[in-house]
Amino acid sequence: MAIGLLEVQLLNAKGLRGTDFLGAGGNPVWDEKIAFKVEYPGQGADYKLILKIMDKDTFSTDDFLGQATIYVKDLLELGVEKGSAEIQPKKYSIVQADQCYCGEIQVGVTFTLKVEDGGNHEEFGGWKESYF
Repeated sequence: MAIGLLEVQLLNAKGLRGTDFLGAGGNPVWDEKIAFKVEYPGQGADYKLILKIMDKDTFSTDDFLGQATIYVKDLLELGVEKGSAEIQPKKYSIVQADQCYCGEIQVGVTFTLKVEDGGNHEEFGGWKESYF
């Protein structure tokens, strides 16, 4: 089993309906990287990354705007074979539960095979500004 680092770079979004996202309207810019530890092949793994897009409400519950799905199996296979692989930033459709289009998000993904050095020096996890 190969272990590596999956880095997801959220660049921007366009056309998000039903939100005034941080004063950016329907076109927010994130330029944020998130890193996850991944195993390939994983038992029963789906090999897809699902990005759930939520708005941020101050005085009420955050609203689900939609989600984008990125299939990463080929990326992981190539990364294991070559040591690293990437999906150049591209646009993915954001859809709601009824598969209705509600905007798009631009995302880049990189997988880097981790070379074991006997120590765990890297931090994995979510968004640095998350409150959860």
